[in-house]
Amino acid sequence: MAEIYFDDVKQGDTAPELKHELTRTDLVMYAGASGDFNPMHTDEVKAKAAGLPSVFGHGMFSAGLLATALTNYVGVGNLRSYKVRFVKQTWPGETLSSRITVTAKNDDGTVALECELLNDDGEAKVAGEAVATLPRRS
Repeated sequence: MAEIYFDDVKQGDTAPELKHELTRTDLVMYAGASGDFNPMHTDEVKAKAAGLPSVFGHGMFSAGLLATALTNYVGVGNLRSYKVRFVKQTWPGETLSSRITVTAKNDDGTVALECELLNDDGEAKVAGEAVATLPRRS
């Protein structure tokens, strides 16, 4: 991604979309990497016994996808804050897409961002906000 500058960004701008199809392999790999072995994420039989239609994605995996879209846009090292809330579960087979919008430009060189991770039906799975400091051209 090309570097973006504070001078060029305006309220209402949107970041390039990041898309990812959630797979069962993602769930198992994330469980191994994070140590979160809750069977609701990896064991179909136990998930169904608990009344769920299937295993579901780790919330922090989804938050990480959205964080990747953010840093792809504002640049590594420029993100100052990132807050999310988990809105709905993610399911294997869903394609998740980021939506990031500049909501404000501040005199201190920061931009406020609204961010969401959505499925193909437009349902928000993760919603949040972020603040980033962008370099100036001068």
